Amino acid sequence: MQNGLYVALSAQVALEKRLNTIADNVANASTVGFRATGVKFEDVVSGLGPKSVSFTSPGDTYLSTQHGAMRETGNPFDFAVRGDAWFGIETPAGVVMTRDGRFEMTAEGQLVTVEGHPVLDAGGAPMQVDPRAGPPTAGADGSLRQDGKLVGAIGLYEFNPGTNFVRYGNSGVIPPTAPEPVVDRMDAGIVQGFVEESNVNPIKEMTKLIMVQRAFENTAALMRQTEASFSDAIKTLGSK
Repeated sequence: MQNGLYVALSAQVALEKRLNTIADNVANASTVGFRATGVKFEDVVSGLGPKSVSFTSPGDTYLSTQHGAMRETGNPFDFAVRGDAWFGIETPAGVVMTRDGRFEMTAEGQLVTVEGHPVLDAGGAPMQVDPRAGPPTAGADGSLRQDGKLVGAIGLYEFNPGTNFVRYGNSGVIPPTAPEPVVDRMDAGIVQGFVEESNVNPIKEMTKLIMVQRAFENTAALMRQTEASFSDAIKTLGSK
């Protein structure tokens, strides 16, 4: 009987994590460059033979690899990544990967994010352009030109976020290991004047949210029934 309570409790822990994940996805459905979080669970078996009990693991989070839709803005400082690559930015937490390409140029000519974090080139150095030459023109490979002259290239990187990854801000991800620059790849590049929207499907996530809430309520009801049966058994045995 106690095993039933433990199984139900493990299910509630897993459902709570799933609930928090879905809620975060829904909250970032309109966040530029946001990649949805998924959760995968495994069975944890305790004991051997007919007395074994299967519990649900707390779950591991993973990052969705699905691309978000590209939205045209016409802003020359907006960039969207084409393919499986990420922008690199310098933050107080170190180098962070992001798909949010809404950049700005400071008065000194440094290319920064809307939060003021420097954008990195392929060598890991902050991007610097000529502040007197106006907005740069970007090539498909990320190269930037001003007045027809090459002034640098926005860095593109690849990395493996792994499970239970760590976010930075809304759309940033802290890489567990040093990211690798993307070079000479035809399937990865930059599109100027566009941004990548969140890859969250709000309708699908809301449907999942309702299903998880119902499952949580059903599990809670099962726990109450099990507790009541356990109490009745104790009363019956105690009266004899």
